[in-house]
Amino acid sequence: MTMTTTTTNDTVTTEYAHEHAPRLNLAEQVPEFYRAMIRLEQAAAKDVDPTLYHLIKIRASQINHCAFCIDMHAKDALAEGESVERIVQLSAWEESRHFYTERELAALALTEAVTVLTDGFVPDEVYAKAAAHFDATELARVIAAITVINAWNRIGVSTRLTPGHYTPGQYAK
Repeated sequence: MTMTTTTTNDTVTTEYAHEHAPRLNLAEQVPEFYRAMIRLEQAAAKDVDPTLYHLIKIRASQINHCAFCIDMHAKDALAEGESVERIVQLSAWEESRHFYTERELAALALTEAVTVLTDGFVPDEVYAKAAAHFDATELARVIAAITVINAWNRIGVSTRLTPGHYTPGQYAK
């Protein structure tokens, strides 16, 4: 990919790194699994606030380094009215708390705890804070949303899906 910028007297050409191709198309190789993942996604999204769902998906994807999912979910969030500022600050949400509601902050902390699992469990204080902001059904749905995006991230990273070509709503059901 090459980008050319022209100024009043000079032309500057920027050469970007080579774009890799996906390793594997999981949907073609195991369509029954892929269809099951779509159904799982639909079930997880049911009755979850779309704004919150986007934040969960973007943050987990950032942690998991899934560039394809970051690209997709950031574009979908922007198309649905999310601010650029909140998306940009999401990777540093703990230092940018004032951009998010207490409920969103609790969900983001839970997203990180469920996604990373470095201690082998979700800390009680993180779970308790989330439970204080969501009733049992809502909390179960948030956990389902976190679980599903982590599964998608593992698919995206292992098959090396290529970011940058997604258009908002491309995979809308």
